[in-house]
Amino acid sequence: MVGELRQRVAENKTQATNADVDAYIAAIEHPVRRADAERLVRIFEEVTGFAPTMWGGSIIGFGRYHYRYESGREGDFLATGFAPRKANQVIYILPGYTDFGPILDRLGKWKKGKSCLYINKLADVDETVLRELIRAGLVDLGTRWEVRPA
Repeated sequence: MVGELRQRVAENKTQATNADVDAYIAAIEHPVRRADAERLVRIFEEVTGFAPTMWGGSIIGFGRYHYRYESGREGDFLATGFAPRKANQVIYILPGYTDFGPILDRLGKWKKGKSCLYINKLADVDETVLRELIRAGLVDLGTRWEVRPA
């Protein structure tokens, strides 16, 4: 019972913040990573219709959803977004329930994590297909949880 109660009230480690997205991107040292991050913000804004919000110290999210599991655990998390890392751009297509294989086959060069893609640089992928993937991820997420602005 106590564990269940803790699970219900436990907060996600990654929370939306009021940090300045533009300042975060401007501080990225690597010029290609910085330029890709600037472009990705525009892509995500155009596809999602949501403004960017910093989540934690390094994730740029677009939209949010509130989840509630059968276990009673619930919380808010970003609907989609990305994180400019030193080694690559991490694209978050959440929550990762659906196999987007047919879209990924056309995307270009990438590696896959549980609910994310690792892209070395934006030039390695087809931007039109990336837009399709972001849109498909949001549609899929919307079939399970209500997606709304952050």
